[in-house]
Amino acid sequence: MNDLVRNIFDWIKEDHATYPVRFYLEVTAWAISIGCSLTMALTVPTPPLATLYPIWIVGCCIYAWAAWTRKSSGMLANYLLLVTIDSIALLRLWSQ
Repeated sequence: MNDLVRNIFDWIKEDHATYPVRFYLEVTAWAISIGCSLTMALTVPTPPLATLYPIWIVGCCIYAWAAWTRKSSGMLANYLLLVTIDSIALLRLWSQ
């Protein structure tokens, strides 16, 4: 178990050293994701979607850029699809 934890921390340090901007942006996107999820959970059944959707979309865009720089096609496709789906939902919400 200690080797696993050490390997994870070594990987995090290497990731930071390799591309610090990406590292901090991914941490920011992670915080956005957790913040939106907590807000959604705490405000059910009427979450503030008009506020959450744009923030969530920004986080997904950050993750998509990070996936692009990592050359991760699966993650890039995932986050681009989420941006598309949630942008359409936001436009539908604004048009009501």
